[in-house]
Amino acid sequence: MYFHGSGWVLNEFDVEEEICAEIANRAKCIVVSVDYRLAPEHKFPVPLEDCYAATLWVSNEKNAASIRADPKSLMVCGDSAGANLAAAVALLSKKRTRPKLKGQVLIVPPTNCSANTTSYRKFSAGFGNDRQVMRWLWKQYLRDRKDGSNPLASPLRAKDLSSLPPALVITAEYDPLRDEGEAYAARLRKAGIPVRMTRYKGMIHAFPLMRGTIKQEAMVIKEIAEWIHAGFAKKP
Repeated sequence: MYFHGSGWVLNEFDVEEEICAEIANRAKCIVVSVDYRLAPEHKFPVPLEDCYAATLWVSNEKNAASIRADPKSLMVCGDSAGANLAAAVALLSKKRTRPKLKGQVLIVPPTNCSANTTSYRKFSAGFGNDRQVMRWLWKQYLRDRKDGSNPLASPLRAKDLSSLPPALVITAEYDPLRDEGEAYAARLRKAGIPVRMTRYKGMIHAFPLMRGTIKQEAMVIKEIAEWIHAGFAKKP
């Protein structure tokens, strides 16, 4: 299951079609790209519930058969806001006891609405993902400040991260979101979840989308696909 980025507000699922296709080809898996409803017309938790509903749909045997998928082999993946949604779908699947996920791939994820980290202070402007822009995007997504404390909006604020699926967390050195992504990886690891965390040196937030322009973009897609393929190959 792939959830696109752009701050819960912009773009549609087909913008990241090439990335989804490359992951599908490299990982030898089916990628379902979800066209969830966008803020501010549809605020939290509507986009999350859309992503969860799509994941639940694919977990149904009849529905999975219609797209030649295995309903027992599901992972969630997303970039930026989509990574936030992927992490939240994993938490929601745990809370509602279904579907069972085999992994979560979180690419440059926002995990906390506070925007108060060292990386936010160091890279608040001039690195392609400004602090003021992120604050504006959070404001469009959340209904009120209380939502910001909800772990389904800010996964880093979840009290219990145990029993979640294994995670691959990708961060970029010059991304304001770097520290909260890495903090979430650390929290998952502390909760006993198998985690692979990779920081791409010299990169900014949007580097995974820079198709054909930098070698790190190809490297990250390769890493993601190999991790997914290996995860599906593991026996329960």
